[in-house]
Amino acid sequence: MSKHHVSATVNGDAVEFLCDPGESLLDALRDTLGLTGAKEGCGSGDCGACSITLDGELICSCLVLAPEAEGRRIETIEGMATDGELHPLQRKFLEHAALQCGFCTPGLLIAAKALLDVHPDPTETEARYWLAGNLCRCTGYDKVIRAVLDAAAELRQERTPA
Repeated sequence: MSKHHVSATVNGDAVEFLCDPGESLLDALRDTLGLTGAKEGCGSGDCGACSITLDGELICSCLVLAPEAEGRRIETIEGMATDGELHPLQRKFLEHAALQCGFCTPGLLIAAKALLDVHPDPTETEARYWLAGNLCRCTGYDKVIRAVLDAAAELRQERTPA
């Protein structure tokens, strides 16, 4: 079986890698590119631990074949902070103690960022609905939702001219 050559943009950087035709994008990110933030929880798209964005769309990377990333834009948890500064969502997760073991946290953060990118003023119900595909066994979800809504308010405030 021959390897596929894939050129993509990952967290703003051009990357190239070789992958097997049936390899998941999750495995390519973790094993080939060394981006281990996305986790394999279920391998069937049910837990959200492997969430990334592909051309701005929230996806489970365990359900996408690596060759499908050709020419596409991928964002992972490793690209969320910029210039050493945590993204407001990351800060709010810490402030609200919205994480415990951390296994689900990258997927929740990516899903929350995807929500705020398309809907900067979500209601609690909308935030819960958007994050429903991410399972967490440790925290419950109230602290996560509070962190997301607090980050949304901060981001809106930053966008509003003084």
